[in-house]
Amino acid sequence: MYVRPAAAAAAAFLGFTLTLLGGTASSAATGPSIPSSPSGSAGPAGVPGLLGPVVYAHRGASAYAPENTLAAIDLAMRLGFDWVENDVQRTKDGELVVVHDDTLARTTDVEQAFPDRSPWRVKDFTAAEIATLDAGSWFGEEFAGERVPTLREYLDRVQRNRQRLLLEIKKPELYPGIEKQTLQVLDEAGWLDADHAQRRLVVQSFSADSVRLVHGMHPDLVTAFLGTPTVADLPKYAQFTDRINPWHTTISADWVAAVHGLLGAHGKAMEVDTWIVDDAATARKVQGMGVDGIITNAPDVVQQAVLGALAY
Repeated sequence: MYVRPAAAAAAAFLGFTLTLLGGTASSAATGPSIPSSPSGSAGPAGVPGLLGPVVYAHRGASAYAPENTLAAIDLAMRLGFDWVENDVQRTKDGELVVVHDDTLARTTDVEQAFPDRSPWRVKDFTAAEIATLDAGSWFGEEFAGERVPTLREYLDRVQRNRQRLLLEIKKPELYPGIEKQTLQVLDEAGWLDADHAQRRLVVQSFSADSVRLVHGMHPDLVTAFLGTPTVADLPKYAQFTDRINPWHTTISADWVAAVHGLLGAHGKAMEVDTWIVDDAATARKVQGMGVDGIITNAPDVVQQAVLGALAY
């Protein structure tokens, strides 16, 4: 279920209060500005904020706008959040698109548009067919006509918004070679230069093999494994990744400390960005465990919880 307060009112209040504070929500979340950082609000990828965990807008501000759409990342920007998360899959004709499920039924009108194409898998539709689908009306009438963006369209919008991207390669077992193709699109869009690789991009997956491939093909990139390996297995992951990103119900303070105690693929302490946390109590709980980042559908709720009065 989505809880959908009035995002516009929240954004207006956010802007008014931060004007009084002389900052932005994202600058508060990620510590003092670093001059070389494009948005002036965060350090290199993997450096948590000094005032609390970094807050990532999961599939954009998806509590308030349809997930993985351009509207959702635009709303995250208006709410003041630098980091957005997305999911990448591949169409029948080889285009990378941003959508979470491996079927289109939940978040588009594909069942009405193509009633004879069940089970409506992403990989069974061309990019042109997917481009005709309505990816917004399921969430709210005000989002009617939103589209499933291609990865390139998504990257261009994140770049325009001066945001940062936590990119998930979704179900790579369905799409052989998607790691190399994702890196190719990132490169073509200008996202593999030193600034993006060190400060504005993290590539993650539930597949350890996929993360290992990305690290092998582009060692400069910050990578993350989605899951909760045992403490005994953590050193294996440290060889090819920088972060372990677990579901919040599977971790403890001791486990987080064990991750922090290892050096990752780039010789720095490994980090923990946990998901999906949408309420204040859980946000404060995982903050107390020492996590470096919190991935959430409701970034304003989480930020207010972890920063208290400083955020608003």
